[in-house]
Amino acid sequence: MQRKSIGNILLLVLTLCVACMWAFPIYWAVITSVKPEQEVVTKTTFFPDVFNFSAYYFALFETKLATWYVNSIVTSIAVTVVVILISVMCAYALSQIVFAGRKLLYGIILASFMVPSQALVVSQFVLMHRFGLINTWGGIILPQLIIPVVVIVYKQFFDSVPKELREAAKLDGCGDFQILFRLYLPLNWGITTALAIITYIMAWNAFLWPFLVTSSEEMMTVTVGITQVGDAFGVKYARDMAVAILAAMPVAVAYLLFQKRVTQALMLSSGIKG
Repeated sequence: MQRKSIGNILLLVLTLCVACMWAFPIYWAVITSVKPEQEVVTKTTFFPDVFNFSAYYFALFETKLATWYVNSIVTSIAVTVVVILISVMCAYALSQIVFAGRKLLYGIILASFMVPSQALVVSQFVLMHRFGLINTWGGIILPQLIIPVVVIVYKQFFDSVPKELREAAKLDGCGDFQILFRLYLPLNWGITTALAIITYIMAWNAFLWPFLVTSSEEMMTVTVGITQVGDAFGVKYARDMAVAILAAMPVAVAYLLFQKRVTQALMLSSGIKG
């Protein structure tokens, strides 16, 4: 019994140490953002001598952070809504409707996991250029709409629904769209919410594709825009930290509010059955 309590204490101490190691960079970023620039470059202190919020004033009023916020919100919401709609319909068809090539199509979706998204950026860029979507919301959104894991998670759920439920709805005169949106989808609102949250966070954090497809600051998302914050006289560490904190804040708040749903989505996506 005594050994067990000692083990629990050691585990608690280890957990606290790991938590402190994880939280320290966040603490350092916040502290750096409220220091005067001169103190940042001349002193290494764990607490500022004077609190200075000029870096936040610069980030809010002398950059295009508000525009970048709007771009990120619009594109992230659009990606989330379209991904969920496309994925749920695709998964329903693969799970409940018998048609030629169904297994082949599902195999292609599974095989797409082996293709890194970075390998597609050149062909995607050429395609967006031909469509005239470079430096537009559409150009940012379209290549992010294919997320195979969402289709697979939905399909696993639909496979678990008894076939008799669909047959009974068919006898009552319901079509497949009615069955999907009025019967199947309400059964898995928890899964849908979890997948929507994780998809939104992924779209918000996307950097490589928005960086490639946008060229004007007015169309940049937050993750791309913060890389454009600079100064002719060198790096301003407090300003950079303030902009980074403001850029990350919406996702951090969303994660804290929907922590259980995000964890559920990660468990679903990592525990997929073949």
